[in-house]
Formats: sequence, structure tokens, C-alpha cells
Amino acid sequence: MEPHEIKPDTGLCTILGYNAQTGYMRKYFNKIMKRNGINATAIALNIKDEHFDFTMTNVGESKVTQMMIEKEFGAKAVHYCESLNECAQREGRVDFIEVKDGKVQGFCLDDEAKALYDRPEFLDDQIIFVTKMMLIAHRWFDAEINVDDIPLLIGEKE
Repeated sequence: MEPHEIKPDTGLCTILGYNAQTGYMRKYFNKIMKRNGINATAIALNIKDEHFDFTMTNVGESKVTQMMIEKEFGAKAVHYCESLNECAQREGRVDFIEVKDGKVQGFCLDDEAKALYDRPEFLDDQIIFVTKMMLIAHRWFDAEINVDDIPLLIGEKE
């Protein structure tokens, strides 16, 4: 989705990372939205290490309510969360945060993603990653979870 396509009814979320604008999170999230015909997009916040603390310290008071965290900041983000799901506690990293009543909640989706498959030990990192994007899209925008679409999403040109 291009900036000129964002309308007042467009659903928004955020991605935080070094290259959030051009990274895989945004790429697959937006593909999932498009495939589901959902008017939503991820706004990218490209930041450097020196801006991470300021960003996360203030996210609870910002207008951000849903933020995907790129891999490079997943472990660092844990320290800014007031609560973590079981997977985030065990893995020591988060895939996304949600802000409710000024409180930052961190989530890791490894367990939920792997639970969608009979033999998750045979999956590669890219399939698990896209599955997590599908789970986030479903959680925030009610996108369909169809793991059979994942090879198509991976193979689609931009």
C-alpha cells in the first residue's frame, strides 16, 4: 500500500526495525492484507540502536497500540514490556507488542505458529516467519489463517 492509498478507514499498525520500511515483516504483512482484501497496512519506523530506548520508553504514552518488532530488537524489547506471554518469557524475545491502558504487553508467536502444523520440525524459518505474520494479521485485522497460502505468498512478486 502506497502512502496516497491510506484513507481514514485504513487500519494501521507499526513495525519497528533497522529497515522496517523494506523488511520482510512489512512485505509479508501487506501481502496478507491484500490477499484478504483488508484495508490495512503497517507503518514502518526505521530506527537505529541509539533511538530504541527512547522509542520503547515512550510507546506506552504514544498513539501506537500494535507494533511488530523486527528480529534485531526482539530481545531488547522484552525489557520494556510490563507483561509477556509464556513463549516470550521462555524465548527471551518478542515478535510484537500491544499497548493497552498505557501498559506494554509482549508476545512471541513461536508456539502458536508451530501448533498449526502436524510436523513443525520439518519447517524452515521462512515458513514459520510468514505463519507468524499471518497470526498477527488475524489477531489485529481478522485476516484468514490459511497455511496453504504461505508458499504462494513466498513466491509472489511484489
